[in-house]
Amino acid sequence: MRNWIKKIFPDENKKVKWIAVIITVFIAVLLTLLGIYGIKQYGIGLFILTPFFIGCCSTILYGFKQTITFKQAWQIGFLSLAVYSLILLIFAIEGILCIAMVAPIAFLLSWIGSFTGFVIIEKTPNSGPTVLMVLAGIIPLMSFVESNNTLELDSVVTSIVIKADPQLVWKNVIQFPQLDNPTEFIFKIGIAYPINAKIEGTGVGAIRHCNFTTGSFVEPMIVWDEPHLLKFNVLEQPAPLKELSFWDIDAPHLHDYFVSKQGQFKLTKLKNGDTLLEGTTWYYHNISPSFYWKLWSQYIIHKIHERVLTHIKKKSENKSQLPL
Repeated sequence: MRNWIKKIFPDENKKVKWIAVIITVFIAVLLTLLGIYGIKQYGIGLFILTPFFIGCCSTILYGFKQTITFKQAWQIGFLSLAVYSLILLIFAIEGILCIAMVAPIAFLLSWIGSFTGFVIIEKTPNSGPTVLMVLAGIIPLMSFVESNNTLELDSVVTSIVIKADPQLVWKNVIQFPQLDNPTEFIFKIGIAYPINAKIEGTGVGAIRHCNFTTGSFVEPMIVWDEPHLLKFNVLEQPAPLKELSFWDIDAPHLHDYFVSKQGQFKLTKLKNGDTLLEGTTWYYHNISPSFYWKLWSQYIIHKIHERVLTHIKKKSENKSQLPL
């Protein structure tokens, strides 16, 4: 492989740089397609090892036949990452929103990869091709390992105090009319948000349809303790977002990678007669690294909760102020 690299790379600096970028991006895209569509895994292989590989590979290839600075190393790493992201957009593999969400960790890991590649070509340049082959093999291997991971439920709880009796609040919990248009930025750029809710029947077994911009959550009731606790399973759910893209994207991660399993509304009467309303969602996501994606998922779920709870508060307090 060393001889192959020496033959394929010209002596001209600018040509060397772009050949390094093209080869790096080509390999990274192939590994991405294998992970997403072959192994069906969004995890460490994709979000950690791939941006690291992009920084490391482009740096090693760029500096294999010539001396480069660390500034040149991280610059070619970032350039390769940008071209890689553009390819994902152009060929409808991913959309702008998801790329933007992963950008902070991707840039950091690409920088670390460039630093690692720079150290390799400075200290042991002949080992560079071997390192790249090992990295390229580890990425799909990691995806295979992650596909057997056990998924764990997480929960998000959001609360609000409503100046109304629990019985009145309950009526606005089980179903509610059209919500106002959102003001939150995340909802304006494509994250799905609730628009209304309707219920069929009463008591355990009743079916609630919480309608979002991308479709409906179908929620059969499993606890109906009026006016204290409403708990339900999630039988069906729509896509969590509508991707921003030049094309109509239906990426695999929009289905069965962020899954809501249960939800509940808990109403507690306070001493002053007001109601403490708590909304809880139990969910899992089949995406790694979990510590990073949990930051996003919990933030988004809180925003969805806040939108619903604020609407319930507004409706309940307005009705409670009407004359009898």
